Amino acid sequence: MARIPGLQVIRSPVAGYGVISTRFRKQGSVICDVEGVLWRAEEKRVDTHSLILEPGIFFDMVDQTRWVNHSCEPNVVVEAGITRRGNGWAQLQALRDIEPGEELFFDYALPEELKERCFCGAKQCRGWIVERPAQPMTMSSRSRRPSAKR
Repeated sequence: MARIPGLQVIRSPVAGYGVISTRFRKQGSVICDVEGVLWRAEEKRVDTHSLILEPGIFFDMVDQTRWVNHSCEPNVVVEAGITRRGNGWAQLQALRDIEPGEELFFDYALPEELKERCFCGAKQCRGWIVERPAQPMTMSSRSRRPSAKR
């Protein structure tokens, strides 16, 4: 795994490890492209750091970005998808200006059947890591499905 310049994995006050930006990031800027591996549900992998690209298709984040924590008030968004050639891709983008040393967060927006209690501490915390009502499954959702259910 190559290091992503401008990102650093830290012990997070929110949960376990986290990722900070070591540089100023302007709102709307691409923070980084995510290195990852595309996999399908029938592979029955146990991975809690994968993005849900489509039902049954996941993108395993294999670089520092796998440690970006959830927040109900995120400062980054994950844009992700599948290319015409069938390869997965993802990138982090700044939702607002981000200062050096600031921890990065995105909204995991898990499907209802995978929801988890949320302890992000945001003023607008939903109490659960789950999609917002009437919101389709987002590309920024992480897979938390146990292997038996995949």
